Amino acid sequence: MLSSDHNAVPNLIGLDDESRQMVLDTVARLKARLLTPKTIRDFDREERFPEEIVRTMLGSDIGLQLLFIPEDYGGMGGGARDCCALTRAVAGICLGIATAFFAIQLGADPLIVGGTEAQKEKWLGAIAEGNSLVAYAVTEPGAGSNLAALKTKAEPVFDASGSLQGYRINGSKQFISTGGYADFITLLAITPEGPSFFVVEKGAPGFIQQKGEEKHGIRASNTSPLTFTDVFVPVENLIGGVPGQGLKQANMVFGYTRLMVASMALGAGEAAISIAIPYAKDRIQFGSPLCEKQGYTHKLILPHVVHFEAAASYLDEIALRLDSGESDLQVEGAIAKLFTSETANAAANDAMQALGGYGYIVEFGVEKIKRDVKITCIYEGTSEILQNIISMFRWKKTWKSKGAFYQSIADEMDRLSQDAPRSGCRQYAFAARAANATILSAHEHRLTRNQHIMFCLADMMTYVEVGASLGRKAAGIAASATDSRSLKTLAAARIFAAETVQLVYQNMQKILIGTGLMSSRQFLELLGSLSYEQAMDSGSGVLQDMDSLADIVFQTS
Repeated sequence: MLSSDHNAVPNLIGLDDESRQMVLDTVARLKARLLTPKTIRDFDREERFPEEIVRTMLGSDIGLQLLFIPEDYGGMGGGARDCCALTRAVAGICLGIATAFFAIQLGADPLIVGGTEAQKEKWLGAIAEGNSLVAYAVTEPGAGSNLAALKTKAEPVFDASGSLQGYRINGSKQFISTGGYADFITLLAITPEGPSFFVVEKGAPGFIQQKGEEKHGIRASNTSPLTFTDVFVPVENLIGGVPGQGLKQANMVFGYTRLMVASMALGAGEAAISIAIPYAKDRIQFGSPLCEKQGYTHKLILPHVVHFEAAASYLDEIALRLDSGESDLQVEGAIAKLFTSETANAAANDAMQALGGYGYIVEFGVEKIKRDVKITCIYEGTSEILQNIISMFRWKKTWKSKGAFYQSIADEMDRLSQDAPRSGCRQYAFAARAANATILSAHEHRLTRNQHIMFCLADMMTYVEVGASLGRKAAGIAASATDSRSLKTLAAARIFAAETVQLVYQNMQKILIGTGLMSSRQFLELLGSLSYEQAMDSGSGVLQDMDSLADIVFQTS
């Protein structure tokens, strides 16, 4: 099915708007019927994986997994935008349930990107029919995010004539979502030719699905260690039929899977803030509701509303690029996950604070979200791993292009600001130029060997690219913005622009002055050449923007 955008973007993958909304309506009905707040609290308290409910979600009456299965194998052929919307909605109900559901999609990915036709028909068909829980078994106790450090071995097994019959697997996996209940797993193991993915079925002799871990959060999901002792898998279970393709297959989906985790974080974080907002309207303190107190609204709520607006814009943009046929978006996936997961974690923390003592009470739901959402900063690559990825790849892209990458963003933002001066784009242009100058200076003076500096660069890069996305969106609606939804986006774009300038300025100062590369005078001269003063002037009125945003969010005017 084609999106409603297919006229603007030819061959766009995914559902049309109406079909996507039908899927989301199904999730809403699930919440009302099977995933009520009390039910979710019970799962969390009992640390129980609700296998029966998850299997019901896969059954013929609901079939949510059909969204990510290609049409040729019995699915709906949904795209990245559709899957983002679904994971965001489910995570808004319970991040543990969302993790269990996402594990199925993640486990299917090696088959989707690398499987033979026969493997896709068999295994994707089984998922589409609702008969299979699936797990993605990659992480190991001593390897974590470093896939090159894997130790699980798959030794070839030959018959008397020398024909390859299969592989014998030995090793262990750790932190495997739905690992204890999966009907089959997609396992990454080392063959003589290199890492390779295999399908391993439940019940295979020597394959032990161990007891689930006791966890800080996402207690409605199962996280189990797996062990393999002389587990034989037939040669037809080698995904793709050619050994040594595993790392390539894993890297093909990182941009996509990390975007999905970002969507999960967004859904959970929004759920936390959605509890705090009505509470602020009802809770009277010292004669007036909390929503009329800037110490509450401007500190605990609005910064996260702004960040969620930026995150949603960036996720939509990257998902559209994926649905348009782009594939090498590993850095963009890392940016999406880093920014959104850290935003959601901070938002859940402040939502607890916003509710005071009630935030600590189970019944109100915020403390569970706070416990749950922290995992999004850890699984599918920790925030620090993502900072390494972002800074390394963007540094190389910047110096190889002689600064053209971020300069092109700056030029685009300058053009957009001419027609939409109140979109924040002029400030985003300064931030892109400043990041560019800092990266090139760090490269020239070999500062990129310092991991702390690389982390500072990663944060600059992340804010610039997320901010540019929000700037594009704001500029596109600036001329016709009259409704509250559009006005909210414009206010958020300006507020986030001011924050981006501030972060870039601080990190520039830390890198260029803190390392002794520049004197304060040289630093100020550099700022002048980058139009810092013009950017600051265009950002005036940010406190009024916060007040306007508060009126929209709390509907107080």
